[in-house]
Amino acid sequence: MYKTEICDLLGIKYPLLQGGMAWVADASLASAVSNAGGLGIIAGANAPVEYVREQIRKAKQMTDKPFGVNIMLLSSNAEELAKVVCEEGVKVVTTGAGNPGKYVEMWKQHGVKVIPVVPSVALAKRMERCGADAIIAEGCESGGHVGKLTTMALVPQVVDAVNIPVIAAGGIGDGRGIGAAFMLGAKGVQVGTRFLVAEECTIHENYKNMVIKAKDIDTIVTGRPTGHPVQVLKNKLSKKFEQLEKEGASPEVYEELGKGTLPKAVREGDIEHGSFMAGQIAGMISKEQTCEEIIKEMFSQYEELRSSFK
Repeated sequence: MYKTEICDLLGIKYPLLQGGMAWVADASLASAVSNAGGLGIIAGANAPVEYVREQIRKAKQMTDKPFGVNIMLLSSNAEELAKVVCEEGVKVVTTGAGNPGKYVEMWKQHGVKVIPVVPSVALAKRMERCGADAIIAEGCESGGHVGKLTTMALVPQVVDAVNIPVIAAGGIGDGRGIGAAFMLGAKGVQVGTRFLVAEECTIHENYKNMVIKAKDIDTIVTGRPTGHPVQVLKNKLSKKFEQLEKEGASPEVYEELGKGTLPKAVREGDIEHGSFMAGQIAGMISKEQTCEEIIKEMFSQYEELRSSFK
């Protein structure tokens, strides 16, 4: 009962995409999500091109299901990554932080489905004109880089503005979130934070424990003055960012403080000085599960909710 046009577009069982979380979304996580019936995503971010190529090849060995690659268009190697996607036969690309227009023709020639992440109606319209196959409308409840609009406000406006399928993202962590997304007009969902605690997610255990222990008010948005705000779990580092904002520090000061803080969280588990990106649904997460268990649980909850309204 949960099959939508996103399933047909991407060749997947569940209309669910895994978020392309930088330093987090590797072959292990992506292949596990794909094997469970969703669409796993490998994060390109600022990773070396050969590392991304290696992760793509690993994922091919771990799953025979479709998976995608996320490319942050502000990355210095975005153009190289765009070509790697074609060279390695990846079938889906999600993009963020910019306009993928100059790559779309190349991707289309190689049979790649293009699904940009957008924070506004204006950008959604532009992406449709560029030839996007679908749109991910991401609200500010999400982890990592965020826009200004909430998912509840953004998704229906994007749905009304474009003629291609819309995927809702931001603040979706259980079957209720899926049901809400469908009611807003979305044809699928993208989930990030919930997969941080997946057994197949290779981040440091300290990161997973911080997510599991988080309460409803334990995330904060930092870095607004830089123009690239991010939502993270509160810790000593986030307090430093908060203080800089009060002092009116320059963007350069923010950037210097933020250098290397994401790998400190993901790989080293540095609780005080790491940037633990997570969405506002972190307070809803209480245990580690496999990707299959997470996806099945979410859609079972959705089916129960749906049947209760008959």
